[in-house]
Amino acid sequence: MDHETSTGHVTRKTVLRAALAAGMAAPAVLMGVPALARTLTAGETAPALTPECDDGDDPTPPQTEGPYFKPNSPLRSSLLEAGTAGVRLTVSGYVFGLACRPISGVLLDFWQADVNGAYDNTGFRFRGHQFTDAAGAFKLTTIVPGLYPGRTRHLHVKVQAPGRPVLTTQLYFPGEPRNNTDTIFDPRLLMTVRDAGGAREAAFDFVLNVPQDPGPTPTPTPTPTGVPGGTWAAGTGYRAGDSVTYGGLGYVCLQAHTAQAGWEPPNVPALWRTA
Repeated sequence: MDHETSTGHVTRKTVLRAALAAGMAAPAVLMGVPALARTLTAGETAPALTPECDDGDDPTPPQTEGPYFKPNSPLRSSLLEAGTAGVRLTVSGYVFGLACRPISGVLLDFWQADVNGAYDNTGFRFRGHQFTDAAGAFKLTTIVPGLYPGRTRHLHVKVQAPGRPVLTTQLYFPGEPRNNTDTIFDPRLLMTVRDAGGAREAAFDFVLNVPQDPGPTPTPTPTPTGVPGGTWAAGTGYRAGDSVTYGGLGYVCLQAHTAQAGWEPPNVPALWRTA
């Protein structure tokens, strides 16, 4: 979804996503992209990916709403509450139009089952909505949902650009045994997922049916491995509590992880806070 093609060609969306992750206006030069990889079981082949967001391509496919949607969810990007049980999960990404340009102010309304596979149908536990920022980015903090009969593990979401129709769909986890038996499962809606110190980090980019002027195609440039004058460096394994400097500021690590281009401390508040 966010990687080079099998021929080594860097897709238009990859370049734009990387520029956004680096805090640059798109279109811009390539500065690096989080290298989140799908987790595949032995012998499993890579599934068809969500649309590459090229000019004239199809948008992210819709899916059934299911019986558990509730309107009027609270405005929040974290669904965690005091004492919340389950494996922590952070889902991040961007919302693009048909020409791979990010869309700000997009509504994303998430809902999911708890760790036991149950939905809160009286209140709003594990329900919440947010809006993409000026760069078209979103981030959801929640837990890995539990399983219930007949379904694989999944997240529900409604996505709506200003003045446009609502996309209702679901997001899935790679490597789940029930992916093979769930009749609703669609491999195009697989997130990229990685383990992160007892938690999990996932990424997914939505492509909405929003016409856009394609604009110029940015030119990729090599990804930097560090920053002059700073101690942060891509490829370094950091533990919670480690201190680094970046761009003249000090940062403290919040979660154990291996640094990657695109995850510079100012860009990932889930991993770093200012000292």
